[in-house]
Amino acid sequence: MVDHFWLVLVCLTLLSVGCTSPREWIANGFKVGPEYCTPCVEVAEDWIDADDRRILSDPVDHAAWWTSFNDPVLNQLVAEAYRQNLTLREAGERISEARALRAITVGNVFPQQQDVSASYSHNLPTGTGFDRHFSTWTSSFNLAWELDFWGRYRRAVDAADADLESTVYDYGDVVVTLVADVAATYVDIRTLQTRLELAKRNVENQRNTYELTENLFLGGELSDIDVQQAKSSLAQTETLIPQLQVTLRQTQNQLCVLLGIPPRDLIARLGEGDIPTVAPDVALGIPAATLLQRPDVRRAERELAAQSALIGVAESELYPIITLRGNVGVAANQFDDLFRNGSSFGSIGPSLRWNILNYGRILNGIDVQDARLRQLVHRYRQSVLLANLEAENAIIQFLKSQVQLKLELEAAKAADKTNELITLQLKEGEADINRVFNVQNFKTQQELSAALTKGEVAQSLIAIYRALGGGWPSPFLGEAIVEINPVSEPKEAEEETADLEQLPPPNPEEELPQEPAPAA
Repeated sequence: MVDHFWLVLVCLTLLSVGCTSPREWIANGFKVGPEYCTPCVEVAEDWIDADDRRILSDPVDHAAWWTSFNDPVLNQLVAEAYRQNLTLREAGERISEARALRAITVGNVFPQQQDVSASYSHNLPTGTGFDRHFSTWTSSFNLAWELDFWGRYRRAVDAADADLESTVYDYGDVVVTLVADVAATYVDIRTLQTRLELAKRNVENQRNTYELTENLFLGGELSDIDVQQAKSSLAQTETLIPQLQVTLRQTQNQLCVLLGIPPRDLIARLGEGDIPTVAPDVALGIPAATLLQRPDVRRAERELAAQSALIGVAESELYPIITLRGNVGVAANQFDDLFRNGSSFGSIGPSLRWNILNYGRILNGIDVQDARLRQLVHRYRQSVLLANLEAENAIIQFLKSQVQLKLELEAAKAADKTNELITLQLKEGEADINRVFNVQNFKTQQELSAALTKGEVAQSLIAIYRALGGGWPSPFLGEAIVEINPVSEPKEAEEETADLEQLPPPNPEEELPQEPAPAA
């Protein structure tokens, strides 16, 4: 009892020369260094356009947001991309790496040196004849255990836990980006298909006008200038088709890379389809409840937690290192005597090492870790600001593009009606030929613009879900996933590892799934 009293007294005295007070050391579970807590961060109380009736504050699960498009082809593409995308598989392997590194760190809490040694030597004493030789046989078990009085290894485990969680959220960030990219690329393909079909229709309409002007020219009602102008207008519209075809092929190739397959023609598989139509309203919840749950924001917070633990690791260098050393073994001149009475030996006892002349280096090392912590605090808060920025930009784009689409559809409808009327007048010889060309060119441009804007409405909704971290936790993980809350009370190391083991990353060793058959 007296020995324990003196041990505690010595520990408290040593703490007085460090950065952590005895009270903090005890409150932290006998660990030096700061005890981590999530820093405060400024988040907008509500969305800028919260008063708009299309913005709903209802909390909604955005894990499978792409299903709101009601498009089976898109659903299939997202599922396939999750299984096969190589960037996602790489992120999954980073989780495996972090798990292994954490296991190594946990191993340091236990005796750091545990080894068995054995030796044999044939000895000839100096100044003796060759007949006075003798042998020595030895075998021993050695152990060295640096006792974690100051929490050096436990802080390292805290850092490894946070690093492991950050890789999980990095994986989640890749999932969010991947799903959004697949959906955005799919919308681009449907938009290009629609614009290509509209361009072909307008080419056919202008070809009819060109043929009509030729007939009127042969009848003496129009000049050759009018015919050449009609031909020029037709050729100008025809140039849109190869441009759109090139962009469509390039967009397909990009989708192939997202799917983890070599570029190929996907038209037969995707078939023809309309630009996805979205609902006019969207549920966003409140900023604090959504933005702080983005995986990239939570990754930044976990990196901050890991760095906080590293300060404790650096501070532990201020204090003496107490190591318990011991060994047991046997030694004899003859192998047969190795395990007989009197051949055994052993020793056990503590040792102390204290870097008393290196405080300048150690203190500056602590300052380095502390400066890195402050950097990560700013990075964490900046990530929240950028998340808010992305969300607000997507929201205003979503709201105003709907208004723009309504006006452009009205303009396209009016342009189509004008084209019908002026074509009828041309057939009756009453229309100004220049006005005919202007009307048809405007009709082409307006219809293509309306299709592009309809695609932008869908793209802005995708951008909203991307900004809110939609797609994570991934529904493809099923019931196995365990949500990790960075602001919850820290769990025991074994419990944390058990939770993370339930999050299987894609296995790069498995065979790639075959490309599904074309959709019906």
